Amino acid sequence: MNKIQSDSRIHPRIRRIMGAMPDPVAPSYESREQLMEIVSRPKSIENRRKQDEVLDALDDQTLAPLEGLDISTVEFTSEPDGNTVKMLMIRPEGDEVVTAVVYLHGGGMMSMSAFLGMYQCWGRLIAHQGVAVAMVDFRNSLYPSSSGEVAPFPAGLNDCVAGVKHVAANAADFGIDPERIVVSGESGGGNLTLATGMKLLADGDIDLISGLYALCPYIVGEWPDERFPSSTENNGIFLDLTGNTGTVAYGMEHFEAKNPLAWPMFAQPSDVQGLPMTVISVNECDPLRDEGIEFYRMLNDADVPARCRQVMGTIHGSEIFSVSCPDVAKETAASIAHLAKHG
Repeated sequence: MNKIQSDSRIHPRIRRIMGAMPDPVAPSYESREQLMEIVSRPKSIENRRKQDEVLDALDDQTLAPLEGLDISTVEFTSEPDGNTVKMLMIRPEGDEVVTAVVYLHGGGMMSMSAFLGMYQCWGRLIAHQGVAVAMVDFRNSLYPSSSGEVAPFPAGLNDCVAGVKHVAANAADFGIDPERIVVSGESGGGNLTLATGMKLLADGDIDLISGLYALCPYIVGEWPDERFPSSTENNGIFLDLTGNTGTVAYGMEHFEAKNPLAWPMFAQPSDVQGLPMTVISVNECDPLRDEGIEFYRMLNDADVPARCRQVMGTIHGSEIFSVSCPDVAKETAASIAHLAKHG
């Protein structure tokens, strides 16, 4: 019996659907070069292909129908590297101007793609709340997204910031209210959500967005951390945080430099003062729970308008695996849309 199956706090449906997975084991690596050599081996590539097939199969069109939505793929040029990034645009049908969510997928800034079936389902679920959803398929640091490129920090962050700017600059063409654009993402995408907000703030572009919504943000960079009991008590429930894969893949030098744009838990009040309304959503049985709560408290100390919600009975990223707990997924999708519409 794995940790999901044996933990009575976890919602029975999540235990039933997710409980068949083996408990995770996180390795450690000496360098990014070593890690890149390992993931480029044929066996690693095949394992990733099989994983993507499973995630594609989680596209539930009963839960999140195609009907009533316009779905397209947009390309834009990211700066400063000049690379091409794809963006999945999902919006309600018709000519009505709507608010927008720029969504950044999870995967520890290392992997995944907005075009996987699981994320397409999640994007449609949000869009069915009456908002446009622009899902930026930024460069990952380890496994390629649709861009075909991998690069460490700050490549992915640059693509996310460029995605926000592209949506804002082309709001009229997309049928989007330029005054109501929020950034959201889960896990590594939660990291990038907060980092995107801080980058826009530092560059004087914070007026491009009206809010941030970070789900189960992955923001510390090294675990376990005695400041955050969940990093110990919940470790091994879907995530094993004892390895260093994410930090090495993203660029260990940025962790060692305590760069808050790479690992937002290093942020000081001066890095966040001036952010718009920011919502932090955490999951009860997630190893990352307490770092998200602590970031919310830091926002309060910095006089940033902020809210925090804890979703009971859930594991890391439960909402994104929408079929595992559809009621929770719908509630969170509605919460994200509420921020976009009303602040």
